[in-house]
Amino acid sequence: MRALMIQLQADGKREKVLVDDWADLPPIKEDQVRTETLLSGLTNGTERNGLIGGNYAPSDRSLPTGSGYQNVGRVIEVGSEVDDLEVSDVVYSSQGHYGYCTLRPHKLENLMPHERHDGLLIKLDPRVDPTHAALFGVASVAMRCCRNADLRMGERFLVIGAGMVGQMAAQIGNAMGAHVTICDIDQKRLDIAESAGAVEVTVNVSEDGWEQQIEDASYDTILDVAGVVGMEDKLIRATKHGGSILFIAGRFKVEYTFNLGQHREINIKQNSHFDKDDLDNLQRLVARGVVNMAPLILDIVPVLEAKPIYDRLRDQPQELLGTVFDWR
Repeated sequence: MRALMIQLQADGKREKVLVDDWADLPPIKEDQVRTETLLSGLTNGTERNGLIGGNYAPSDRSLPTGSGYQNVGRVIEVGSEVDDLEVSDVVYSSQGHYGYCTLRPHKLENLMPHERHDGLLIKLDPRVDPTHAALFGVASVAMRCCRNADLRMGERFLVIGAGMVGQMAAQIGNAMGAHVTICDIDQKRLDIAESAGAVEVTVNVSEDGWEQQIEDASYDTILDVAGVVGMEDKLIRATKHGGSILFIAGRFKVEYTFNLGQHREINIKQNSHFDKDDLDNLQRLVARGVVNMAPLILDIVPVLEAKPIYDRLRDQPQELLGTVFDWR
């Protein structure tokens, strides 16, 4: 079976390449389905973390291994106990970059750790472009963040980092009624956010941009998806009294001046993956055209040409935004 795998180079540096001889899957069980992959999406944060040996990367001794959680496939086989999917249905699933996937549509109790994504799939609405659905994972992370933020109509929402999660969070925050500001050091990414039509303000925070344009005590909620070390006190100063700051994965620890946060009675939240409800709500918004993923997809690449993409992800991550691999 074909699969995209992280492996070690001779110099100890990691790379991710397409292999043709990954182990074939065993026959499906009665409560499972099998899909043939059509498209898969690059998960920029998680997969780069693996390539650079980050805080939740696989160890060297576990390589080669796969990673990623965005897969669009066509159902080719259905177990006898599955009654809500049929052969030829197209589904998004929280699976990696494999030529074929085995899915259990209904999440069961007492799952083993390797089964944690079982049930985390959705049959695609015919109004949804499968290419867009190949990025439903990172977009659902953004949905999770915005729901965790409990954004309200008219609140000011600052998104730090205009990568895929930040771009989608800006659109979802706008759909929830917030006044959205997004900031980054890359003007091209800010231009993309502006073209999508969901943000009210873009801020280039390169050089002294933060000090010049981000006002003290001006935001109800701040979502930090950039993870720049040492920014925590600046975030607190930008937050209104009683406001919230949300952090996502990819950092080893968060440090801030306690008295500064105490004076403002700041709520600090952490955000993890996403669940089926986040995925359902995302598809609903995409199908209705409330959020628009098209401007965010910069690269649609045959899976045979994936290695240069991963080299860029490892060494020049700012060059990439939405990337979809075509397996057809």
